[in-house]
Amino acid sequence: MMTAEAEGRFETAAASPEGSGRNLQEKGAGASNISAKKEHSLQGNQRLMEAVVERENMKRAYHRVCANKGSAGVDGMAVGDLRGYLVENWLCIKEELLSGQYQPRPVLGVEIPKPGGKGMRQLGIPTVLDRLIQQALNQVLQPIFDPGFSESSYGFRPGRSAHQAVKKAREYVSEGRRWVVDMDLEKFFDRVNHDMLMVRVSRKIKDKRILTLIRCYLTSGMMSGGLVSQRTEGTPQGGPLSPLLSNILLDDLDKELERRGHKFCRYADDANVYVGTKRSGERVLSSLTRFLAKQLGLKVNQEKSAVDRPWNRKFLGYSLTFHRKSRLKVAKASIERLKGKLREMFRRGRGHALRRVIDDLNPVLKGWMVYFRLTEVRGVLEELDSWIRRKLRCVLWRQWKRSFTRAKNLMKRGIAEKRAWKSATNGRGPWWNSGASHMNEAFPRRFFDKYNLPSLLTQLKRLQCIL
Repeated sequence: MMTAEAEGRFETAAASPEGSGRNLQEKGAGASNISAKKEHSLQGNQRLMEAVVERENMKRAYHRVCANKGSAGVDGMAVGDLRGYLVENWLCIKEELLSGQYQPRPVLGVEIPKPGGKGMRQLGIPTVLDRLIQQALNQVLQPIFDPGFSESSYGFRPGRSAHQAVKKAREYVSEGRRWVVDMDLEKFFDRVNHDMLMVRVSRKIKDKRILTLIRCYLTSGMMSGGLVSQRTEGTPQGGPLSPLLSNILLDDLDKELERRGHKFCRYADDANVYVGTKRSGERVLSSLTRFLAKQLGLKVNQEKSAVDRPWNRKFLGYSLTFHRKSRLKVAKASIERLKGKLREMFRRGRGHALRRVIDDLNPVLKGWMVYFRLTEVRGVLEELDSWIRRKLRCVLWRQWKRSFTRAKNLMKRGIAEKRAWKSATNGRGPWWNSGASHMNEAFPRRFFDKYNLPSLLTQLKRLQCIL
């Protein structure tokens, strides 16, 4: 922890006269504690960089970066080391930002599996210092651009969420738009054209230092395998500024859809357009493919995009039923993804006590249910609850290993001796036995309730009562 003296040095550096919070607030260019109207008026300001490095804005950005934690970048600096580094170096960093001479470090290239295990997704992890500066930039730029974004854009915007997007999608389908144009942009974050993006940023931002800094973040290299490669296109996922930049670019798509009178929902690069017939959907997909290629330099992935019934597609993890008044349900792919994650946890838990396995499952199951609390189809949750209990019985059966141990433990759980021995020596595999009557009777649902295993169905009922 920093001493009070060290913390005071950082506070003093952040509030130096060169960009004092009091002066900026008098000019209407403060950060979080000024009204949205004043923040929006910054769009014509030639001195936005002063708002970025302003004391309250930087403090807010610092707390956000610390709360998000995250991995170290190419310099190896951890989030916990950031305050000490700023105490010693903030004045120099601030001077470089104000003079337009700051140069970001390359991002650290990391690949993670895509949902469903189909391919890898490239992430670019900025250094902790660059995450701080990007967050400070985002806090100043977001209020300038956000008011002009489409009402049908839901991703990475204050006061908007994926839940609002799926509710609106349900509304469109229930109104009779029972065909969806499900567009997938091919490697969107890797294909963003820097020039096209900067043109759109410069429409509202006139401070050349801000524009130069954003361009530097776009072109800063990516380190992978110890080598740094320069980037001429793309905005890597992983930095606080990337979501806003993606919304700025794709706002042209939103405006085009609005101009044509379409009903749509967009969350980042995931866009669905709802239409009345398959033929009109095919026309929309074809024309939007041309528009995206010509106007934004983006390519639609024809293999993943389709014109189909909404209940055959998924949107933000949800799908819809085919009823006249459609209901939200958890998409099959989302269920399989959860099962895949749980299977890995069950494999790791084979050598652990059952209570520990359940304690590890708790946050995963509760977090999953919080996101899917909008589901109106409950049968799949009952099936998942039953599947999870069977997997836990399977863990127990594997841990017992020997027939003698299995028979002894079954008898402890109230199974008759003859039946316990017959079950323990049946020669069947662990999965079969975990679903057999002897294990269900020995370890009924109430047994797992005592271990505080969360029931997805019970959680859903509680969450919907709260809502």
